[in-house]
Amino acid sequence: MARNRGWQEFTADQTPRIRSQPPAPQHVRVQRSSRGRGGKTVTIVTGLELPPDQLRALTKALKVATGTGGGVQGDTLVLQGDRVTAVLEQLAKHGYQAKRSGG
Repeated sequence: MARNRGWQEFTADQTPRIRSQPPAPQHVRVQRSSRGRGGKTVTIVTGLELPPDQLRALTKALKVATGTGGGVQGDTLVLQGDRVTAVLEQLAKHGYQAKRSGG
């Protein structure tokens, strides 16, 4: 049976294209934070200029590599725990020139 899916004028071909920069010229920062999280420490990655699907894929790769949970909040990656050095290593393997930020 055919289903009426509605709003068929919005197809995948009409979605706006988000151009991502190559990994090297981006200003990626990795920092540890516990502010506003009830004392829980998280690792925050900012400065990635990627389309949402690539950002989610990179988040998944970082979560698997570091053995921790986390997710995407807007345009930042938030990983549970203090995983700054491991995230820096993984980002270097993916071609990003990331720097440690904050103390």
